[in-house]
Amino acid sequence: MVAAGFLATFTLFGVAYSFGAFFRPIAAEFGASRSATSAIFSITAFVYFLLGPLTGHLADRFGPRPVAAAGAIATGAGLILTASIHRLAQAYLTYGLGVGIGVACCYVPLVATVSGWFLKRRNTALGIAVSGIGAGTLTVAPLAAALIKHYGWREAYAIMGVGATASLLVCAWLAEPPPVELDSPPAPMREIFRSAPFRLMYAACLLWTVATAVPFVFLPSFAHSLGIKPVAAATLVGIIGFASTAGRVGLGPIADRHGIIRAFQGCILALGLSFAVWLAAASYWPLAAFALAMGVSYGGAVALTPAVVAELFGSRGLGVVLGMLYTSSAIGTLLGPPLCGAIIDHTGSYRIAVAFTMALTMGSFAVLLPLGRAERIAGD
Repeated sequence: MVAAGFLATFTLFGVAYSFGAFFRPIAAEFGASRSATSAIFSITAFVYFLLGPLTGHLADRFGPRPVAAAGAIATGAGLILTASIHRLAQAYLTYGLGVGIGVACCYVPLVATVSGWFLKRRNTALGIAVSGIGAGTLTVAPLAAALIKHYGWREAYAIMGVGATASLLVCAWLAEPPPVELDSPPAPMREIFRSAPFRLMYAACLLWTVATAVPFVFLPSFAHSLGIKPVAAATLVGIIGFASTAGRVGLGPIADRHGIIRAFQGCILALGLSFAVWLAAASYWPLAAFALAMGVSYGGAVALTPAVVAELFGSRGLGVVLGMLYTSSAIGTLLGPPLCGAIIDHTGSYRIAVAFTMALTMGSFAVLLPLGRAERIAGD
């Protein structure tokens, strides 16, 4: 199950987070603004986070296999259809809905499934499973840039569509519902969603996901504005992926030993501070340092989020609770890149947009400070 989760996150987010490599050629072909082009990524993330409660419920009821299989088909179809668009707005439907539905059908159901298979070392198991996000970003973003260079962005998306479908169908075939008794009876969903811990997590996730979406869209183009070549610029996204893998795998055992809430708060604080490095960067190596710092903290935050939810609310019905929490990320990722794109378009400055994202992330850390004093909601 951990292998299935790893392969799914590798494929899904390798595809989604390689968008920065496609940003400039798509914008150039259609003569689109940064805000309009970045909306493709934002709509995609909005869809997959918004549909999380539905796909989580379907996986809880029918098992992860049929839901993940539907996601495999949706992802491949979305990429292949995007390769033949004639207007930018068509990508909002083909890529936004196709890849968005694909991620929604695979990510939440498989992460919830991995969580249900483990009572001990759950944080470590989840960290390994979602480290596929970092490994996929590290691998696919530079690969996408190379495919674009040799074949063009349309052919690159067609090739990725075929590969993604095959990979995700393997994940669906591997997926099985947890065979063990879960650790606690569920609290009523209405009680969970009205609780102080859930409200704190919701507000914090909304703020920090505004920030984390921005580098995947704008970091390569910012690097290009400094004179860095396209493949090297796209590799910065790969560095984020590499570093996030270390954060996802390494922070699980640390959280097991020292407390998951404190580890999660530390990740958000480090994430906010990392944007100060980008803010001051004027060459490749400071940008690489930002990518490393941002990747470790971002990867840890993503890996620990489902474990924090399981800690606070129990494992039964985790797919629905996670899905509902991720609707906050839907809002954050929908707003983040277009807002920053509009800031860049109107001011001509990437750095103002970076400062904006840093402020939001530090606000997320402030929101999380009371979380350690919140009571667990699920029964014991």
